[in-house]
Amino acid sequence: MKKLLCATVLAVLPMTTLAASVFTLQSEDFSDNALLDKKFAGANKSNPSCTGENISPQLNWSAAPAGTRSFALLMTDPVGAKGLGVTHMVAYNIPASRTSFAQGALTKGKDYTGGENTPGTLHYYGPCPPAGSGLHHYNFVLIATDLPVGQLKAGLTQAELVTQLKGHALGAASTVGRFSNE
Repeated sequence: MKKLLCATVLAVLPMTTLAASVFTLQSEDFSDNALLDKKFAGANKSNPSCTGENISPQLNWSAAPAGTRSFALLMTDPVGAKGLGVTHMVAYNIPASRTSFAQGALTKGKDYTGGENTPGTLHYYGPCPPAGSGLHHYNFVLIATDLPVGQLKAGLTQAELVTQLKGHALGAASTVGRFSNE
């Protein structure tokens, strides 16, 4: 009888009640693993591989882990620089109350603390893959932390940020956009 009662209760509960929410990062501008529009590519006039407008895509997230006090956001191209990798954005001290960045907001360098990316800026730097190098994958990774906003100083590189986050990361969510100058 107990087995029948348990089975009945489980059958009527919505599945969302049984499953824990998953920390998710997504964009209204592209689907996970889809192509990024050209406007999101870098716009450095001295680099012929930067063919876009350097507009950052919209990003939004949900279901951050319990205890989250701030977020860090990275954008990397693991095969950029001939396989050595390129960091396009290092952003942190993002308040836990925030759940999105509008299109173009990360380019402006406001509402977060900017870290130094590979090109040397403290804000979003769009894709600039060389012609002939194929599709590159741009990994957007949002890290939930237990650090209060303002704990981390400005200008950290990706490696320095990761070192500072050891023991403070609570979880991560990611999405991938692809881009090519073919």
